[in-house]
Amino acid sequence: MTPPPSPGVPGEEAETDTVLPDRAAMTPSPGVHTSYTVTETIPGTEVSFTMVMIPGGRFKMGSPSDEAGRDEDEGPQREVTVDAFYMGTHEVLYDAWLIYRSRKRDNAVAAPGSDFDPDIVARPSPPYEDPAHGMGTTGHPAVGMTQWAALQYARWLTEKTGHFYRLPTEAEWEYACRAGTTTPFSFGERALDAHAWYSGNSDETYHPVGEKAPNPWGLFDMHGNVAEWTLDEYDATFYEDTLSWNPWSMPTRLHPRTVRGGAYDDSPEALRCASRLESSASWKRRDPQVPKSMWWNTDSPFVGFRLVRDVDPPSAEMQARFWSLVLGG
Repeated sequence: MTPPPSPGVPGEEAETDTVLPDRAAMTPSPGVHTSYTVTETIPGTEVSFTMVMIPGGRFKMGSPSDEAGRDEDEGPQREVTVDAFYMGTHEVLYDAWLIYRSRKRDNAVAAPGSDFDPDIVARPSPPYEDPAHGMGTTGHPAVGMTQWAALQYARWLTEKTGHFYRLPTEAEWEYACRAGTTTPFSFGERALDAHAWYSGNSDETYHPVGEKAPNPWGLFDMHGNVAEWTLDEYDATFYEDTLSWNPWSMPTRLHPRTVRGGAYDDSPEALRCASRLESSASWKRRDPQVPKSMWWNTDSPFVGFRLVRDVDPPSAEMQARFWSLVLGG
């Protein structure tokens, strides 16, 4: 399947004779990040979120063969270039997800010039059971949704605000997680407790966002707390291809997809920048419906999501092609 050939839409490849712009030739230094942030308030509500600009650059995606805890699907390492983008400083909060999930909490207020209509929005069906498994709502990350549901939220937010939001590609996620570092973690292994909720300190539950220290680019909970959906279909051999500019393992089937970051119930190895997790059918194990829900995973309270926003957004036509590709129809 061919990706939408649009600036700002992942998967677009540069022509072979194109010279990379200076920003793409740069390798950002650890500990240095832009202070340029944007704050978006969801129209008609008091709920807001903040995004930080991630500078475009080049990095080695994957892990070296001698990295402790490494899995085979993390290599071989490839030099990859990604364009600049904004990324949420936190995972999407339950507070924001609830506005989308509930028609009673949503309204017709939207960005100027938008034709947003809350009555025709595709919204999650009632879950079979509490997606959070009782671990927390307000101030906590939204969890338990499928990747498809996370993308539906991104489309709703795009229509509501007039800004194009989506999930990050694996390459964008890892690049942002590393924040210019080349070590397994963006902060050094001995500082794990200061930066992450994981099996060693979480008391078997996820926590409100932002309680741990951020990575060098100001992103919280990139390691641990809840893992995060990416835009990619999971492919164990993806790195064997020649990755170069904005790589994206485009969807060809509904399952499996790739999750990054590790969670509150994971060992430190699963929290590494390069660690990859493929979604599993077992995440719907207790769903008795036939067919099982497109919106919810009954057994993945350890998975949430974080959004990105393109610096150079694609046209309305290219956005429509993108949503058709990732959501179908």
